[in-house]
Amino acid sequence: MIKDIIQSNNTIVPGSKELEILRENFPACFHADGTFDIKRFREYLKDKVDVSDEGYELRFLGKNYARMLASLDTTTVVVPDEAHNNLPENKDSKNIYISGDNLDALKHLLKSYSGQIKCIYIDPPYNTGSDGFVYNDSFNFTAAELSEKLSISQEKAERVLDLTKRGSATHSAWLMFMLPRLLLARDLLSKDGVIFISIDDNEQSNLKLLCDDIFGEENMICSFIWKKRQMVDSRTKNGASKDHDYLLCYGRKEYCRIIGKESDKTKYSNPDDDPRGPWMSADMTGLATASQRPNLHYELIDPTTGTIYPCPSTGWRYEPSRMQELLQNNEILFPKDPTGRPRRKKFMRDLESEYTGLSSILETVFSTQGTRELRELYNGKEYFDFPKPVEYIQLILSQGIAPTDKDKVYVLDFFGGSSTTAHAAMNLISNGESLNYILVQIQAPFEKETDAYKAGFKTIDELGIDRIKRAAKKISTANPMFAGDLGFKHYTLVEPTSTQIEKIEKFNPNAITGDSSLVDEFGVPTILATWLVRDGYGLTPDVQELDLEGYTAYYIDKHLYLVNASLADEAIGALLDRLQSDKDFNPQNIVIYGYAFDWTELSSLKDSLQSVQTGEKNLHINFDVRY
Repeated sequence: MIKDIIQSNNTIVPGSKELEILRENFPACFHADGTFDIKRFREYLKDKVDVSDEGYELRFLGKNYARMLASLDTTTVVVPDEAHNNLPENKDSKNIYISGDNLDALKHLLKSYSGQIKCIYIDPPYNTGSDGFVYNDSFNFTAAELSEKLSISQEKAERVLDLTKRGSATHSAWLMFMLPRLLLARDLLSKDGVIFISIDDNEQSNLKLLCDDIFGEENMICSFIWKKRQMVDSRTKNGASKDHDYLLCYGRKEYCRIIGKESDKTKYSNPDDDPRGPWMSADMTGLATASQRPNLHYELIDPTTGTIYPCPSTGWRYEPSRMQELLQNNEILFPKDPTGRPRRKKFMRDLESEYTGLSSILETVFSTQGTRELRELYNGKEYFDFPKPVEYIQLILSQGIAPTDKDKVYVLDFFGGSSTTAHAAMNLISNGESLNYILVQIQAPFEKETDAYKAGFKTIDELGIDRIKRAAKKISTANPMFAGDLGFKHYTLVEPTSTQIEKIEKFNPNAITGDSSLVDEFGVPTILATWLVRDGYGLTPDVQELDLEGYTAYYIDKHLYLVNASLADEAIGALLDRLQSDKDFNPQNIVIYGYAFDWTELSSLKDSLQSVQTGEKNLHINFDVRY
């Protein structure tokens, strides 16, 4: 499989992904030599959309390079943490934590979770110059190769490569880092899904233009402002206290709608035992002057006492006829003081929705709360700088989870950091919300002088995983009767070693003998996990182990996987018997790890399958040998 990916990646250029979509949907617009006929494509769009030659776009060094990176497949393998995953609390969990580069992780996830993520929240590096962001990647293109792939001069190719290798923190480097990740994230979102991105002033304007490119300017739901600081910072050199961050939100407007905030019912009570139920006192003041709305300017008389209440300067909210209805229904509250202002009874039963609109200014939770929450989990220690508050992330995640969602939905954070998103998701799960989370975090090392490193955490993902475990324990302690999913499956993305790559590239599929050493080096669980994600079964599949006369095969839905070496004739015979006699055993694909078998075993298996396919069950089996 890795060999196939390497060969395929050699043909990738910017726009490859987009061209495949066009080729699939508009095959008539491609000539026999593969070139695209733009004039014919315009004919398809005539009278449907306006095609303009004018416009604006965000341009930066390395933009086409970043687009190409989104199209390259990942050669990493998915290594399951078997000891962790088989623990009772994790064995059946659908929550997922991935240790590895999020660009690789997104490419793996797309093969199984494309169009299935309901809500994405990310808190990427802000590129402030002090947050540690530098751009580096592991792709080893030469200037000549890049010049050819991107159709640019060698001088410009060298400038792009310089950005990728020297740890740049420029605006171009940051955008080059973000673009492929957001492109892949877009394809993971469900039709009614939303993405939220935290950012500050340093890259907010660039991120807005980038997201307009990727998600569509018309699909921007809101640029929220989070008031993260409670007290003004008096230590600033320029006198301005930066008390807010931004939260950009995008989603397909024709399908998605953020939920808003749950209506505050604590304000409702029933002190007079009104048979209509709990109510609250509501203002009836209008918004128009007497010259604007003269029909809303009149005195109001208490029918019981005869007290006259003067009209507010901006009038009443209701016309006299409507006000008379409220009086007859005993819905007006008159103050004892004649200088006071009458108000209305607003009944809880009349709430149009359980939710109210979400203000574009979020100011209910401050950043210091996130620090306090981590201190509580770690006995006063502060292992992360400026972690987001759990309540804030809960509010964000809940925007993508409609009360009408009956099936479980996935939320994703591919900048996992301190794992606040997992903590928030578990709180929602324990409150009855139907969701699971996926977190991704690269194995970024802690500096040796940090408290986290001294406490035994060498990388950020190690601490993120530990935080999830502690948070789960805290939630379980607070809710001893809760039996929901607070576990998670853990996987690590690993790049093959140079030795393994050399073996893969030198392997001759037509050789008499195989090379089962690659089975031992990668491990059957890793090969199987990587294939299952590729084939659309995700990271939490229910795989059945089959015993074929001592040979272990793996079966799920339409796929039978043969990974272990030494496929004896007895095992092939047992497989044929199962195919012919078991009416519920109907794999459409038999997937074989090509390195594990010699030429004789493969030939025998192919010949045997040919005879089965012409049998009574009339099976149609795809024989898939992967390298």
